[in-house]
Amino acid sequence: MDDNMVRIYIMGKEYRVPSNLTILTAMEYAGYQVKRGAGCREGFCGACATVYRLEDDYKLRADLACQTKVEDGMFLAQLPFVPAQRARYDIDQLSPTVGVFQRLYPETFKCVSCNTCTKACPQDINVMDYVQAIIREDIERAADISFDCIMCGLCAMRCPAEIVQYNVAILVRRLYGKYLAPRSLHTEKRIEELNKGMWKKEVEELMSLSEEELKKRYKKREKEA
Repeated sequence: MDDNMVRIYIMGKEYRVPSNLTILTAMEYAGYQVKRGAGCREGFCGACATVYRLEDDYKLRADLACQTKVEDGMFLAQLPFVPAQRARYDIDQLSPTVGVFQRLYPETFKCVSCNTCTKACPQDINVMDYVQAIIREDIERAADISFDCIMCGLCAMRCPAEIVQYNVAILVRRLYGKYLAPRSLHTEKRIEELNKGMWKKEVEELMSLSEEELKKRYKKREKEA
């Protein structure tokens, strides 16, 4: 076999693909038209969750197809999405307490601290740590740890307690942002000024500019030290 080519198996069928490709581009090289399970395409949006095993290795691995290079003997399957329940709620009717999670996501409290969710996370987020922080009602810490979540769903897919960690995490960040985060007084002042029409003339001027003129204006702007 050519040293620049590797064997991979997509949905059980063998293909030969260049060794420098990501899983996502290798699938397209093999002839698959990826319509679902691809978003930013080699950025970091979380749409291209994939699971795979390597030859002679028992371990089931999970990652993003746009970030992971193919390896010889890789058996893989891409997941267009990870099905999961999402609680319905009105954030204005909630409070930043552990009781909210006990009511909306009771499975959170079945966490067995196996840390499988953390091992599955392509962002290297300590998923189990923010779940445990929620259980201790440390909303601020849970929001901070889960901040970089891209909602790929791999944590929930691997969880033996069937917790939907990423939906739990977005709720904890919403609660923190609405009720606990320090208020930005200068932002509130600017919003008040806008509501009073204080910057109406300037906004209308910007809205009238072409894209090229806006780019020039942006490049010439004064930058804070």
